[in-house]
Amino acid sequence: MLRPHPAVLRRLVDEYEALAAAGAARGPAELNPRARDLAYTLCVSTGTRDVKRALEAAHQWLAAAPAPVREPAAPTTGQRMPAPEPA
Repeated sequence: MLRPHPAVLRRLVDEYEALAAAGAARGPAELNPRARDLAYTLCVSTGTRDVKRALEAAHQWLAAAPAPVREPAAPTTGQRMPAPEPA
């Protein structure tokens, strides 16, 4: 099975959990359409049929994912980097 990129999965989980927490304050009668869409996408992304299991799988995958590689910061001196020489 294909797995979503960890950054995409992290964004889905974070947004779903934030909406679920906000929805809990209003009560279960008001389920946000965006939360339903995110729940569906999480289930499809993790190959599950229940959002609770989807979140469990997503958290496991994210815990096992390698740390993201950060790009080196650009120079902040205001100087332009020289253009690469043609090969």
